[in-house]
Amino acid sequence: MALSFDLLPNPAPASDTERSAILDNPGFGKHFTDHMVTATWTEGRGWHDGAVTAYGPITLMPAAAVLHYAQEIFEGLKAYRHADGSVWSFRPQANAQRLARSAARLALPVLPEEDFIASLQAIVAADLAWVPDPGEGGEKSLYLRPFMYASEAFLGVRPAHEVTYSVIASPAGPYFAGGLKPVTLWISQHFARAGAGGTGAAKCGGNYASSLAGQLEGIEHGCDQAVFLDSSTQTYIEELGGMNLFFVTKDNHLVTPEITGTILEGVTRSSILDLGKELGLDPHERRIEIEEWKEGVRTGEILEVFACGTAAVVTPVGELRWEGGSAPSTAGESGGEVTGTIRARLLDIQYGRAEDTHGWLTRLA
Repeated sequence: MALSFDLLPNPAPASDTERSAILDNPGFGKHFTDHMVTATWTEGRGWHDGAVTAYGPITLMPAAAVLHYAQEIFEGLKAYRHADGSVWSFRPQANAQRLARSAARLALPVLPEEDFIASLQAIVAADLAWVPDPGEGGEKSLYLRPFMYASEAFLGVRPAHEVTYSVIASPAGPYFAGGLKPVTLWISQHFARAGAGGTGAAKCGGNYASSLAGQLEGIEHGCDQAVFLDSSTQTYIEELGGMNLFFVTKDNHLVTPEITGTILEGVTRSSILDLGKELGLDPHERRIEIEEWKEGVRTGEILEVFACGTAAVVTPVGELRWEGGSAPSTAGESGGEVTGTIRARLLDIQYGRAEDTHGWLTRLA
């Protein structure tokens, strides 16, 4: 391991009373812990100056490359407190590997996997009291956000010679504060999330920024989120702005759009493909036309539709709308049987309520 993360304690941490009030009702992405991890990469020296410092503002020069050329990437994963008080993460090695792939695509330096894991352990150790007790069957966790950006101050289109890596942490409740219910989706036909040869397979901010116009269009039509199609033909389903999609068919298939270079390969997505086999389903990754979704719901070929991602875990999908039409929901009030079973299985593994037969959990504290 090249990096060590020295602790420089926050001189003014939140009081026990303040922290307890936040943990009682954390919401999602609204509150942050007392500390953050930082490290620097410079050309010729590599990664250095790892530290855990007080959470606070980042100082950037106006010419910082990230502000002009969007050379940045990030990850998202959670820390789960188990019944015995220990804290674990779910498949952090997969997040480290995806961060490395994203770094290669954005011409950023690769952070070694062992340093990535060590950075998570460092911030959890510093802010252990911020990891909430999930409660009986609950879903509270500590959301971890590692990110990397070009911090060198210069103007010119080239990879930065100085890069900063950081991890911040945010206590999180259920992603949908009002309770789990099917989301209504809008087919974005005027906007694409990513194109062939672009950065669709990387977890970078630009992909999320490009999805916002389609999401706003969906909201204007009474939908919760937008589903994006391939940019070249507007025929094949890709993903939502931040989640992958799955379909359960009446012939027991569990189908998801295949990885084509324009879809983010979600850690939850790959886990569901493995769990599907254990549940007696027949997983398939293939190209799926949007017309297959519309027709499958109409004929009953498609029994359930759900979306998945780290933040929301598994979310049932209800009605699908587009300009001039809609396909009714197959989800009922709270999603279908397969959707619910997969969601429960994932959560039980993550929170230590079920045996981790896959070796997916890594202890952080």
